[in-house]
Amino acid sequence: MAVDSRPRSGLRGLIRRRPLISFFVLADLMSWLAWTPYILSANGLGVWDFSFPSLLGTTQFTGVLPGAYLGPIFGAFIVTAAADGREGLRRWIGRMTKWRVSWVWYAVAALGVPAAIIVAGVAVSGEDLHLPPLAVLAAYVPGLLIQLVTTGLAEEPGWRDFALPRLQRRFGPLGATLVLGPLWGVWHLPLFLSEWGGWPDVTWMRVGEFIAFACAFSVVVTWVFNRTGQSLPLVMLLHVSVNNFMSLAYSDMFPSIATAEQASQVTLLAGATAAIVVLIATRGRLGYRPAGEPVPQEADRRTDVLRG
Repeated sequence: MAVDSRPRSGLRGLIRRRPLISFFVLADLMSWLAWTPYILSANGLGVWDFSFPSLLGTTQFTGVLPGAYLGPIFGAFIVTAAADGREGLRRWIGRMTKWRVSWVWYAVAALGVPAAIIVAGVAVSGEDLHLPPLAVLAAYVPGLLIQLVTTGLAEEPGWRDFALPRLQRRFGPLGATLVLGPLWGVWHLPLFLSEWGGWPDVTWMRVGEFIAFACAFSVVVTWVFNRTGQSLPLVMLLHVSVNNFMSLAYSDMFPSIATAEQASQVTLLAGATAAIVVLIATRGRLGYRPAGEPVPQEADRRTDVLRG
């Protein structure tokens, strides 16, 4: 019988015994420490008398992105290397590079989010919908690509690539989502003390709505992750479709409900509605198939997208 020679003491032993807890702690601490100068600067609380430089009209590239990269993706790399070694890293990177998925899922990820938000916006605004300017349409795809290599690549290798498969094996798809959604939302909390979160005008209601949206949207993300054979690029595209639409097109399409509070309510309505539809259609399975269960044929994936 093979003997497990892995160390059970020290930091590496702790990571191997508690990989999920280790990841969540590392993701939060490393990001929050890196965000501290941004939060204390004039772009946040104003404790320090300096401002972060603006790039493409925003300070998020210089103030937010470094901490975003340092937390989830780097934390996942550290824990995967310590807990699973080279084989674990190979599986982790394999999900990150799984691009060959049916075109239907690319359409779902790229178009489903704007469609859901538009429907919710029409309902909230009383059908006060405007066509976006041509400049917005021209910038939409480049914006998606930028978001993919910034927000998507910084976050999803940690939350969905590393944490979700482990949580699903332990708690099942719905239980895993109910654990991961709030933790994903809480990771963002310090940023509400900066321009990112609308400081100083941010309210507790808006913070609560953001956490609620993270929980609801996680249901949809889990479903897409599972039904695409754990394709991280599709999850990243789904995630950044929200960011891209809200930052580029939303205010032009819905000028009557364009405040931060109103936009938060619209995204929450869209996310909650989509989550309910997915939960009902999949009977709570969210497309999850335990190891050993056969994967549906490609034709089935194209003709029965919502099937659990």
